[in-house]
Amino acid sequence: MFTGIIETIGTIKSLKRMGEDFQVEVQSPTFDFSDVNLGDSIATNGVCLTVVEKSEQSFKADVSNETISYTGFKHYQTGQLVNLEKAMLPTTRFGGHMVSGHVDAVCYVASIYNNGRAKDIWLSIPSHLEKYAVKKGSITVDGISLTVNDVTEGQCKLTIVPHTFAETTLSNVAVGDAVNVEIDIIARYVERLLGHASSGKDPKGVDMSLLARAGYLNK
Repeated sequence: MFTGIIETIGTIKSLKRMGEDFQVEVQSPTFDFSDVNLGDSIATNGVCLTVVEKSEQSFKADVSNETISYTGFKHYQTGQLVNLEKAMLPTTRFGGHMVSGHVDAVCYVASIYNNGRAKDIWLSIPSHLEKYAVKKGSITVDGISLTVNDVTEGQCKLTIVPHTFAETTLSNVAVGDAVNVEIDIIARYVERLLGHASSGKDPKGVDMSLLARAGYLNK
């Protein structure tokens, strides 16, 4: 699991075909690899990758066809800048929100506007994900934990503060660019629970009275 608080930016050094899929090497002189072990997870533009090899300034990971089909990896080339975050520890400050590193879709930047020192980025959202874009809720864009500040049909607005803009790949984003998007994992689980409740099926081990007391089952 991750928090969506980016540690640094890396660069794709190579994308090597390995039979039917790929192996990626990501390089970053500013990333601390001292506590990274083989088998550890590193979120790379929001994609959870498993370290299979590492050096002092880079790591390699295998990229499956599933990952390629659902993420921006289908477009990535050598030199692509990516946001990096190690998996969270029990002692990590939870500054963002719960991020799994399992990308739901590739979305596109619809427009960008200045908003004081910040930037408003309007992101197109595919119809099957629209219901998860909730005003003042959380969303992950290229691994970055962001707040949804407005929602219209097919789009949501993200306000990027100067620090986030400067310290992530969002400083290079332009209208029409593709980004990896992961919806709030809690919203997904709540939807699943409510779906069971409405069909009369109670998930094993789940106290449905908690949802009832919260008012969800009366809606």
